[in-house]
Amino acid sequence: MSNFYRDRVCLNVLASDIDNAEACYHAAKGYVLIGVLSKNYSSVKEAVQDLVRYGDILNNAVSVGLGAGDPHQWKVVADIVRSFKPKHVNQVFTGVGYTRLALDNETTMLNGLVSPSGTPGLVHVSTGPLSAQVTPAIIPIETAIAMLQDMGAQSVKFFPMNGLETIEEYKAVARACAEASFALEPTGGIDLTNVEELIRIALDAGVKKVIPHVYSSIIDSQTNQTNVAHVETLFEKMKQVVDTFYGRTV
Repeated sequence: MSNFYRDRVCLNVLASDIDNAEACYHAAKGYVLIGVLSKNYSSVKEAVQDLVRYGDILNNAVSVGLGAGDPHQWKVVADIVRSFKPKHVNQVFTGVGYTRLALDNETTMLNGLVSPSGTPGLVHVSTGPLSAQVTPAIIPIETAIAMLQDMGAQSVKFFPMNGLETIEEYKAVARACAEASFALEPTGGIDLTNVEELIRIALDAGVKKVIPHVYSSIIDSQTNQTNVAHVETLFEKMKQVVDTFYGRTV
């Protein structure tokens, strides 16, 4: 089964533990990738052992993450995926090529993180641990996508979006992704109030695959668990947008 609803949109949510992950997976009818953050583990060995358990329960619908885009986690992620091959991996722009080599496959979906620059059509690609500390490298999104393709990525992770604050920049990224047949992963400040608009913008632009990351806004601050009822609502909102899109265009 594809994790993409109508082969177009797949959710990405975090989970606090395996039980929470399984509940979220079923709440989204399997059209979801469950994010597990490398930052939560004390060693690569511990992470791999735990992720194998997640993979067994979730039909491998696991998204190995950095942890709030932390560039210092880039090599930890790459080392994890040498042993565990998830369906999806998050990586900083500068770590993409290394990670594709570590994966040793062409099937795991691998993104590269680029950030808003303040100018539509231009993105910040110096998102690695060293490059993030010096003068920002800001380049056209079309060039960034071509470089990601050179390195073996299939998707742009656009972060941090701060919800709708960077909407014009997001639209430019969506158009470029559509033109390059590249997937798009909007991330940062996405919640139940704006997720529909962000999905709709990407579909209208012609993006073939969209993965909205909806994280902290649906996590219960008391239990630290992702709210399963919110995941159900999220799925219904996603489904409605995609079904409406196809009803309008097919």
